[in-house]
Amino acid sequence: MPKSIDEIEFTIFDTETTGLNPASGDRIVELAGLRVKGKERIAEFDALVNPRRDISPGAFAVNKITPEMLEGAPGMEMVMPKFLDFIEGSYLCSYNIEFDLNFLNNELKIIGLPVLGARDSFDILTIARRLMPNQQRYALWFIADKLGIRSQQKHRAFSDVEMTWEVFNKFKDICREKGITDFTDFSGLFAFNPASLESTAFLKISQIEKAINSRARLKIKYLSAKGSGISFREVIPREIRQDAANKYLVGYCCLKQEERTFKIDNILELEIVRE
Repeated sequence: MPKSIDEIEFTIFDTETTGLNPASGDRIVELAGLRVKGKERIAEFDALVNPRRDISPGAFAVNKITPEMLEGAPGMEMVMPKFLDFIEGSYLCSYNIEFDLNFLNNELKIIGLPVLGARDSFDILTIARRLMPNQQRYALWFIADKLGIRSQQKHRAFSDVEMTWEVFNKFKDICREKGITDFTDFSGLFAFNPASLESTAFLKISQIEKAINSRARLKIKYLSAKGSGISFREVIPREIRQDAANKYLVGYCCLKQEERTFKIDNILELEIVRE
């Protein structure tokens, strides 16, 4: 029996750093997390970290973390094991998680621990782009404001975690309205694993091309970004189109009795129907 989203424990986390590029030696200076289940706060984590290097002027302009604040802070070799214990058994969430995971994994490599590449995680920025398409921008504060969240983004790790959690709760509410209540569907749409997502998209495209070539119909389970939620459609596929960012199935929708365009990323399930 699939679990509902509210039965799953997530850890929403954020980092503040000395700069933007771990490959150039930038390090984490603050690491924060909030472990949640449904709308319940389970535990909090917040630690300043001595990076043993200077904070860039650009990073300081954002997070206002001074060298004096970090003088007595522990190194990452002390902080990271506690954070790993904190997140154990939960799914990681962050806003633009690729940035934060790159920094976490860089720190893990430095102290000789395994990276988190295989851990199931969710990018709330990706969720925003899926559920709120065509926004002018996707900065955390902008999306929070669009969702009616009036707290101010302070660009410190734990305050950003709090804002991200509020945004995440709003998105879970939107998912419920669209009929996305079980974790399997939620994970299929929003789980962050670039290699897995690429392979899943390739499989869908292969099935669509097969249906086009054999003149077969497709049954799809589809998430509409326009508010109508999850629907089941039978489609006579015509072609696959692509713009700068996305690929689409174009075909005759038997339900609407007209040609429709379906974003391939939003197809949850797909089955070829043999005549």
